[in-house]
Amino acid sequence: MSASQTSDVPTLLVKIFGKDRPGITAGLFDTLAAYSVDVVDIEQVVTRGRIVLCALVTEPTASTEGELRATVHSWAESLKLQAEIISGTGDNRPRGVGRSHVTVLGHPLTAENTAAIAATITSTGGNIDRIFRLAKYPVTAVEFAVSGTETATLRTALATQAHEIGVDVAVVSAGLHRRAQRLVVMDVDSTLIQDEVIELFAAHAGCEEQVAEVTARAMRGELDFEQSLHARVALLAGLDESVVEKVRAEVRLTPGARTLIRTLKRLGYQVGVVSGGFTQVTDDLKVRLGLDFASANTLEIVDGKLTGRVTGEVVDRAGKARLLRRFAAEAGVPLAQTVAIGDGANDLDMLNTAGLGVAFNAKPVVRQAAHTAVNVPFLDTVLYLLGITREEVEAADTHQD
Repeated sequence: MSASQTSDVPTLLVKIFGKDRPGITAGLFDTLAAYSVDVVDIEQVVTRGRIVLCALVTEPTASTEGELRATVHSWAESLKLQAEIISGTGDNRPRGVGRSHVTVLGHPLTAENTAAIAATITSTGGNIDRIFRLAKYPVTAVEFAVSGTETATLRTALATQAHEIGVDVAVVSAGLHRRAQRLVVMDVDSTLIQDEVIELFAAHAGCEEQVAEVTARAMRGELDFEQSLHARVALLAGLDESVVEKVRAEVRLTPGARTLIRTLKRLGYQVGVVSGGFTQVTDDLKVRLGLDFASANTLEIVDGKLTGRVTGEVVDRAGKARLLRRFAAEAGVPLAQTVAIGDGANDLDMLNTAGLGVAFNAKPVVRQAAHTAVNVPFLDTVLYLLGITREEVEAADTHQD
């Protein structure tokens, strides 16, 4: 029966409350089946072992409605459940134009935070149609299905508030594309890994302080990325190429990195990395993690020694966005279905080019410019922004090939 067909049809809302156990849903509908009613809608939630089951059904004939009510109450009482039956007309009211998913990550998520988010959604003209939990560990993640307001309006309203109240909020438009095959592209240093690769090389060359000074000059705006890259790499001149293997062994993945990539790959996503670091490390990560794409700068090595130069096209801020577009074209994925993750200012073009840009433990300027931010040290929390639940992640891990 279509929505238009049920708009004026008398209906009964049957609500069941109580301690959850197997067979409640089957039992309720077995009971209702005796009265030849049609199911219009069903909703069931279990929280801390307590079930709330709602069934919206067409009203039975006038002669049998009283019997239906008595039978449902009797069945519920036999299972020590409570029942409520409400008469009405039609289905749920139509949802407003504009539908979005609002994902909230809290560590912890407080009642005050939740009240503030809900009030802001309301202030934009939005209505919360549904709320459910995506994860309880390592953060509490909940998702609000919202209608009645445009995604961009909702995102703007929530972005500033999220930072003020100390939660992470992502707002994406609803639609089939959310579960479509996607491409996820990550920065490497301080995103996929905990380290800055240039600093690992510098430690072996004994020039950590000099590299740090060049980095500081770049952050002060005295050098652009390409200038700072050449200046820092020059300090590595003469380093034996055997150091490459040592640096690869020293690289530490960010907590949750393997889970993120493994889960995305099992769901059919393609995953890549772009880095202002070096292919000597990213190529190894590509093999180890089963990545689809990887691009970075290349340290020049001649006669077994680092020359202090890089070869080929420099991967800078603009280069990262360019590579995102290239990877998307090769993957056959529209830019609207790409996700970019990064932490630094040189990631901003990439974050803003992607359909969803995620600032991961980033500096304030990056958090403010990205679509959303994650400020907990677990990379796999990005999965929740994509609507993937913790239970789905754990199920994928349990059924690994």
